[in-house]
Amino acid sequence: MENRFRFFNTLTRTVETVIPHEDGKIAMYTCGPTVYHFAHIGNLRSYIMEDVLEKALRYVGYDVKRVMNITDVGHLASDADTGEDKMLSGAKREHKTVMEIAKFYTDAFFEDCRKLNIKTPDVVEPATNCIPEFVHMIEVLLEKGYAYTAGGNVYFDTSKLDDYYVFSSQSEKELLVGVRDDVEEDVNKRNKNDFVLWFTKSKFEDQALKWESPWGTGYPGWHIECSCISLKHLGEYMDIHCGGVDNIFPHHTNEIAQSESYLGHKWCNYWFHVNHLNDKSGKMSKSKGDFLTVSLLQEKGYDPIVYRMFCLQSHYRKPLEFSYEVLDNMSAAYAKLIRRIAELKDEGGVDEACAASYRARFAEALCSDLNTSMAITIVYDLLKEPVSGQTKRTLLAEFDTVLSLNLLTAQTAAEAAPGVDEELEAYIAEKIEERRQAKKAKDFAKADAIREELAAKGIAIKDTREGTVWELQG
Repeated sequence: MENRFRFFNTLTRTVETVIPHEDGKIAMYTCGPTVYHFAHIGNLRSYIMEDVLEKALRYVGYDVKRVMNITDVGHLASDADTGEDKMLSGAKREHKTVMEIAKFYTDAFFEDCRKLNIKTPDVVEPATNCIPEFVHMIEVLLEKGYAYTAGGNVYFDTSKLDDYYVFSSQSEKELLVGVRDDVEEDVNKRNKNDFVLWFTKSKFEDQALKWESPWGTGYPGWHIECSCISLKHLGEYMDIHCGGVDNIFPHHTNEIAQSESYLGHKWCNYWFHVNHLNDKSGKMSKSKGDFLTVSLLQEKGYDPIVYRMFCLQSHYRKPLEFSYEVLDNMSAAYAKLIRRIAELKDEGGVDEACAASYRARFAEALCSDLNTSMAITIVYDLLKEPVSGQTKRTLLAEFDTVLSLNLLTAQTAAEAAPGVDEELEAYIAEKIEERRQAKKAKDFAKADAIREELAAKGIAIKDTREGTVWELQG
């Protein structure tokens, strides 16, 4: 492989070169959504960055097979096996069956992905499809002595492992143990870190989805589904496992524990985790009420691809702070970028030396811990390069197979609004400048009058840090 791909491996806490278990092929797994509600834009940041990772690996020459689960059973309100099943909670909230909820929110998730240009993984498997696989893994873990039954449930015995906290330093281990002290105590557990592999009706009498098993009628724990679904479709060796940083503990920790105990060898070499999306008050989550969805952004007039560009301008390992002010700036920057690209003439032939140089730079940005911000900078550098329009358009089309920002297909404001001719654009630009001068002179009455004059013609304006932008209404 000409470009050796490097990213931060959470397991070793270092940036490592990816060496797949099978030459040239990447077995990749993504933790999918729990489909009890809409995905919020914080959830979708992870899926955007995982999408870029897959496309980047393909761009530099790897053959990628990517698998994702759909959690439609077994995920409790606490990641640590306590509280109500999230799917049952969603069904009660909307007075529907669990499977109706699962179907509706699975479809909604993939519609959000479509709007954000997130590629559907090669394999998508709901947990409810794999009950026999879950039962088999649990039987093997019991036979090997890594699991036990108590109170009707089956638990994984973490005391049988030399190092359960594989992702953590010693000080972090002590902190994690402290966190678990606050969790509602399950008296059936031998150790506080043990986790449920199979629940029976002794746990939840009103559980909607239940299956027969050797341990009684019940349903699987959340953590086992990713292990079994990945083994089913990727085999015993996985190259890259993805998720948000909130999946590291306990979910991914438990996946490693049960998978490697079942297999008897190392399971996954590289772990890719995306940091949180925050607002000024902290991490975005459904429980806090600041429930921003892609549809809500659209209702407020934002192109979902602007949110994708917002995510790509930041490094995936850094917390990212959301605000409408920042999104306004990104919207203006995106519109300006698209206008510049739309003006390029597809003529002049391809300058092969220039193209080779830019391809190498773009690939290196991707291979350097998925530096998407640098990749976008390379796009801007290319636009300033004194080469033919055909060279630029050819490279932009290639780069957009990874960035997926609709660089060559997005409509400019004029194209998106039929009837906007050069004369009208010139009039709007003149009025915006006139309003800017009025505000500078502190003549706010005149500035407001200009806004109202434009609004009367169906033209809405919005002030951003990069200047005033406009769009036709209705």
